[in-house]
Parts: sequence; C-alpha cells; structure tokens
Amino acid sequence: MLTAIIDYESGNLHSAQKAFERMARETDTGTVVVTGDADVVANADRIVLPGDGAFPACMAELKGHSGLYAAMIEAVETKGRPFMGICVGMQLMATWGREYSDTKGLDWIAGEVTRITPADPALKVPHMGWNDLILDGAHPVFEGIETGDHAYFVHSYHMVVDNPAQRLAHVDYAGDVTAVIGRDNMIGLQFHPEKSQSAGLRMIANFLNWAP
Repeated sequence: MLTAIIDYESGNLHSAQKAFERMARETDTGTVVVTGDADVVANADRIVLPGDGAFPACMAELKGHSGLYAAMIEAVETKGRPFMGICVGMQLMATWGREYSDTKGLDWIAGEVTRITPADPALKVPHMGWNDLILDGAHPVFEGIETGDHAYFVHSYHMVVDNPAQRLAHVDYAGDVTAVIGRDNMIGLQFHPEKSQSAGLRMIANFLNWAP
C-alpha cells in the first residue's frame, strides 16, 4: 500500500513525512512517499494534502503543478481513495475560502473558510498552541481518541460547515472553532497531527488503516 503526501511547495513536509513513515512502520501499512508526481498521486492508495500559508496561494500552487490537481481529483473522487487534508490542506476541501480574496475550493465539504473571531478580545489570532478536542461525531480515525485529548493548532482561519454532521470535532477558543471535518472517504484536520504527540500519531495510524 502506498500513501502519497502531496508536495506542491506549500509547507515544510519533513515532520509530517517522519510521522507518517513511523506509523506506517508500526502498523505495517505500506510505504509513505512525499511526491509532486501526478502519476504517483493518481495511483496511490491513500492521499494526504498538507498546507501552510494562505488559502488562495495554496490553491494556486496546487493547480499550478502540472497534472497534480487532476491526479488528486481522480484518486479521491473517481477511485474513492482515502484522503486526509491537514491545516490549509483541510481548508481547501471547502466550497469557498474568504482569506484575502474569495477563492473557490474543492467543494468536497460544503461551507466556507472564514477568519476566527473569538468572543474574548484578549485571545489572540492566530489561534496557536494546544487545545482540547471536543468530538462531535464518531469516525474510524477517532478510534482510541476521546474528548479532552490535545491537538496542536496554528491558524487564523477555520471552516464553517453547511452540514453540522460533517463537522466531526471542534475546540473552544471563546467560541467554536472547527477542528475536524469529513464525509465518505475524506477527512480533514485543522490541527497538525504530526505535532500533536500521542493523539496525533494515533489518528495517523487510524487513517493508514481506514477502509471507507
């Protein structure tokens, strides 16, 4: 089994690569590659889309790499391969991104990515650091995960979903902030699982074993 972490020059992938490789070894779930090769992505068994930076720039980079966007669409939409979006990679799953300019997303999860607005003005944006997950629904990637487990966040925007059933977890930052979204063969994590210690590694392992 091959898990492809898509490299479209929108973030440092070293820590994500190491975490996925470690959990693939520990769970005997095949090989992990970081790749910008469209053919590799199209034929991978699992797809991971990371992302750091602004929504419009990440979408432009993804579409700007020859064949990569189409290969991801083929793998996820046509072949039904399990998909995980991380940070801005999760946000790109939305219908719209509202950061700097209105930018069309993948429209895999109906909703829009908007700026976090804590009710407490003393709380800073970006939302950065550890926060407690509040699980809103069941999912195989949550096996062994409980409300109160910690995850590591660094972001100023989050996704507001149209269908509440597709928001699988959130955190409290003087208001609800979406932490996990998903449907069918797709899941997205606003936090960085590779930086979220035992809980994050457990979710990576669960994803590598997930058969939607």
